[in-house]
Amino acid sequence: QVRLVESGGGLVQAGGSLRLSCAASGRDFSLSVMGWYRQAPGKQRELVAVITAGGQTDYGIAVNARFTISRDNAKNTLYLQMNSLKPEDTAVYYCAKGPKKGQGTQVTVSS
Repeated sequence: QVRLVESGGGLVQAGGSLRLSCAASGRDFSLSVMGWYRQAPGKQRELVAVITAGGQTDYGIAVNARFTISRDNAKNTLYLQMNSLKPEDTAVYYCAKGPKKGQGTQVTVSS
């Protein structure tokens, strides 16, 4: 059974940085496409970034060139480095493996 646990969220000023982590249980992490999604109050969930088993990445338009997704297969951990944060990045960020997602971590960016 897959379990995903996000951490690293918090309150940061605009222009600042945060690094999110997602610890994944299960034996096939290294073979899996992993992703980060976010959902702000009153808005639909949106894709932030995905990374394939081979390390190819893709990003949502809103975060491209500011965020970096990476993975450490030895640690079964997914990361999201977020730089140049904006107030509109405020949301709950979820780690996802297929249809499974974690409980989320809150990111709040103050202006």
